[in-house]
Amino acid sequence: MRHLAIIMDGNGRWAEARGLPRTEGHREGAKSVRRVLECCQRADIDYLTLYAFSVENWKRPKAEVDALMGLLALYLNEEEKNLHEQRVRLRVMGRRTDLSPVLLDRIEAVEKATAGYARQLILCLSYGGRTEIAAAAKAIAAAAKAGTLDPETIDERVLADYLYLPDVPDPDLIIRTSGELRLSNFLLWQAAYSELYVTDTLWPDFGQADFDAALASYAKRDRRFGTHR
Repeated sequence: MRHLAIIMDGNGRWAEARGLPRTEGHREGAKSVRRVLECCQRADIDYLTLYAFSVENWKRPKAEVDALMGLLALYLNEEEKNLHEQRVRLRVMGRRTDLSPVLLDRIEAVEKATAGYARQLILCLSYGGRTEIAAAAKAIAAAAKAGTLDPETIDERVLADYLYLPDVPDPDLIIRTSGELRLSNFLLWQAAYSELYVTDTLWPDFGQADFDAALASYAKRDRRFGTHR
């Protein structure tokens, strides 16, 4: 497996079950990110993509959104050293114009500092699969209008080249925590032939045993990519 993607779900429910503010669930969820990054290193997985904040999440209460953005900035400050030690490149995909200039500057500083590493941690921030595809279509239309792209040449390969991170391979496996059975607008184009694994474990509780169970399930899959064997 080269690419693992995770829909990190259940932070709020984890906190509410313990009588804690939802922000505490997000804080504990950040610890799971560290654990899973280490799991991927041991499993020799090159790409880890995490659904951190969707375009729909902006509709949440302002206090919760502000707390999430603050936790993200804190994570970047605390984890940059760890990224260097593990030789992991940070990349962010999503609608960057939605992020504050201060946060965006911090993101871009860490991206630049870790750009030389092969393994990648990809955080999806202000991300939506439909938003990504619409942005690609808009860019393709602009190129065709400008005469730099022949409409007759547009196919799946061309569209894929206009996605946020076209150099990243499609995920082999997508894990969703907390038991929900939906993609929630995550990597809609890239997930076409990804294997899916759902666990009832809430994201803050996700650890090595859950990771191993997901990979063991994946190892049993017969990936035919639409062919018949």
